[in-house]
Amino acid sequence: MLYLRDDFKKAWQGKDPQTLLETMDGEVYRALEARRTFRFELNGKGYFAKVHGGVGWYEILENFLHLRKPVLGARHEWEALNKLHEVGIDTMTPVAYGETGNNPATLRSFLVTEELADMVTLEDFCEQWKNHPPSFRLKQAITLKLAEISKKLHDHGINHRDYYLCHFMMPNTDTPDPECLKFYLIDLHRAQIRDEIPDRWRLKDLSGLYFSAMDYGITRNDIFRFLKAYTGLPLRDTLKKHNTILEQIERKAVKLYQRMERKAGQGGY
Repeated sequence: MLYLRDDFKKAWQGKDPQTLLETMDGEVYRALEARRTFRFELNGKGYFAKVHGGVGWYEILENFLHLRKPVLGARHEWEALNKLHEVGIDTMTPVAYGETGNNPATLRSFLVTEELADMVTLEDFCEQWKNHPPSFRLKQAITLKLAEISKKLHDHGINHRDYYLCHFMMPNTDTPDPECLKFYLIDLHRAQIRDEIPDRWRLKDLSGLYFSAMDYGITRNDIFRFLKAYTGLPLRDTLKKHNTILEQIERKAVKLYQRMERKAGQGGY
């Protein structure tokens, strides 16, 4: 499959996009054995490219042995981005996508998205809260916005799998308006789409989000406010109906945090 937005069709006419991106220079943000992420410019505008090579049979078999569906290329993220746009969740805008080959171990693919310029991650924004706590109004608005996105994501059968504050982008300002917050969900290369997500994946997303917020003065009232908005139920009904999974979310988040602290203590974080 190949998709190119009209401006890319014109710019890359007569060229093989996969080969072009594999050999293109750019500002590299991440380079793994089977995937490279870099920034480049076209016609004065910034873009990000993720170029995937074959993951190999070892990676595929290892995932299957651990009962995980392997991520073979850019298709997961391409489909997830389109789904998010369809359901009204702000995210990156895809402008080019391609996939080459039939062998899953040697599949090559790419995805190009518009740059989200002048942005900061929600994690970096919240870091200042350690020394300068936010207003109640702003903290409440951010909590409710995250609950709204999470609910919409999961209600439409999408789970992220790396659902942390660092994967939300927001305009880079010290004084965001609580009345019109805008968050962009990114890094969707492991996202999954189903008719309905199983509890284990809901648990993974929500515990990941909770874990990533633990250092920023989250209170029980913040958690209750999130849960009430996420479930759409009165708090009493939420705690009664979802008590088991809520306990699992907290346990998993605490384990993630303790693991991070151990790694930090060993100089590995």
